[in-house]
Amino acid sequence: MKTTARFIVFHPSVHKSGGGGFHRAWLGIFVLFFIFTFAFTLLNTRDATVSGEKSAAAARVKSTPIPDPVFDALLHYASENTTSSGRMSADEVRYIAGVVRRCAAPCNLLVFGLTRETLLWRSLNYNGRTVFVDESAYLISKLEEKHPSIEAYDVQFTTKVSELRDLIEYYKAEAAGECRPVQNLLFSDCRLAINDLPNHIYDVAWDIILIDGPRGYFAGAPGRMAPIFTSGVLARTKRGGAAATHVLVHEIDRELERICSGEFLCGENLAETKGSLGHFVIPKSEAKFNNRFQFCSNFGSSISPKLI
Repeated sequence: MKTTARFIVFHPSVHKSGGGGFHRAWLGIFVLFFIFTFAFTLLNTRDATVSGEKSAAAARVKSTPIPDPVFDALLHYASENTTSSGRMSADEVRYIAGVVRRCAAPCNLLVFGLTRETLLWRSLNYNGRTVFVDESAYLISKLEEKHPSIEAYDVQFTTKVSELRDLIEYYKAEAAGECRPVQNLLFSDCRLAINDLPNHIYDVAWDIILIDGPRGYFAGAPGRMAPIFTSGVLARTKRGGAAATHVLVHEIDRELERICSGEFLCGENLAETKGSLGHFVIPKSEAKFNNRFQFCSNFGSSISPKLI
């Protein structure tokens, strides 16, 4: 029986070929998408971790006070050279430094007056917020030029030392009005209030206020009535922070500083004196007392010259 050879030829199917390429293309796209997504997620996770570590480190640094040996060294060298005119005594410098040291870091420190101790206060309040206020725009400008990171503002005082008696009488007439002990200073029309600082300054819960300016040693000088009044209001009006504000008045042995401290900071709040420095601890006002019209109790307003 004769057989006939047969050839079987396989032709590639156009349909099947196209379908395989189509699926392979989608598979490739999927793989690439997966790789891209994985890489993007990995990088973002790493960046977030690094960012979180940096934020945590920054928070730790911010809450860390100046190391004790550095604090002591600064204080030592600053207090060794206090004999020149216009400087605080060594005891006064050490006393203020002690108040700053006891303040839980970071500390909010407001200083009225630019003095030879300015950079010392800023350094001792390491990682805290230190703000300076002075009458001289020129001195503020020079300070910022030498120390760009410092925070300082100038204020144009409208008071004079020679107006002390008139201003005290004015305050007593306005005690229930513009010169209340608890008020928003930014909108105050009291002649003793400092109301032209940047808005955010009034929102800070100040832990310590040091009053060593403006000038007050001659009749035409601005005097420190406004800083003392303003400090009394800031302490009583503050929200948040510690329950009390430490207010330190330099040269409280002078008549103006003694009288104004008695009126607005109060003898009942006088914690201690050191040389010509008066240290007051002013509690913030409770909500139920926000409408009262006097700074001091009846028995605690005046400060006897014998105490200073």
